[in-house]
Amino acid sequence: MKNKKIFSKLFMICIMIFFYMPIVYTVVFSFNSKKSLTHWSGFSLTWYEKMFSSRDMMSALWTTISIAVLATIISTVVGTITAIGLSKSNKVLKNIVERINDFPIMNPEIVTAISLLMLFSALGVQKGYFTMLLAHIMFCIPYVMLSVNPKLRSLDPNLADAALDLGATPWQALIKVIIPQIMPGIVSGALVAFTMSFDDFIISYFVTGNGVSNISILVYTMSKRINPSINALSTIIILIITVVLVLINIIPVLKRRGGVKE
Repeated sequence: MKNKKIFSKLFMICIMIFFYMPIVYTVVFSFNSKKSLTHWSGFSLTWYEKMFSSRDMMSALWTTISIAVLATIISTVVGTITAIGLSKSNKVLKNIVERINDFPIMNPEIVTAISLLMLFSALGVQKGYFTMLLAHIMFCIPYVMLSVNPKLRSLDPNLADAALDLGATPWQALIKVIIPQIMPGIVSGALVAFTMSFDDFIISYFVTGNGVSNISILVYTMSKRINPSINALSTIIILIITVVLVLINIIPVLKRRGGVKE
């Protein structure tokens, strides 16, 4: 039994090393003074300076962040409103919309990418920033709905009616009663949507146009030549995501402790 526990711990350590060693490697060699990705030559911020001075990298970073933020906001609003509306709809309409909502999740990304490419081409829409944003909103909405729906099912169906009976308007019942109750689901859906948009490559690659690329497309185009500036860019992204995740997990704990003290 003891040997089994030791083996389990060693196995978990190996898995953690397997997943996190590439991240550590990327961060360490982003500070390498030479171009080599295998030989450490000394500490330097050269690649960070080149990254910030590179117009292509800064443009890709801006495109990635702006599309991720816009897609997250729009998909969260649309997905939440749709989920709330479906919760009050008849069963047939609800099942039809939910099945349609599952298509972007179940389909391989390459199928979705080619379908969107054919759609934009058939409509004569010029591919670029706008088409990439529309594509990201399209595949983010289902994830928001999947996060919000369980929270809506757990609500008392008479909660909104009770708010209306107490004098609240339909808008007040939605904003002050329904939304606060399902807020954890909304936040979870928004985080998933932001992650999916920020990380997407396949769909973005098919629906973008000349001169518009996000970080994943930029990394793909630069993968055939050694450029440690990519390590610097990746390190900054890792830092941002880590800080956001830490804040998201710490703030609720601090609020709960503050509530207990009060």
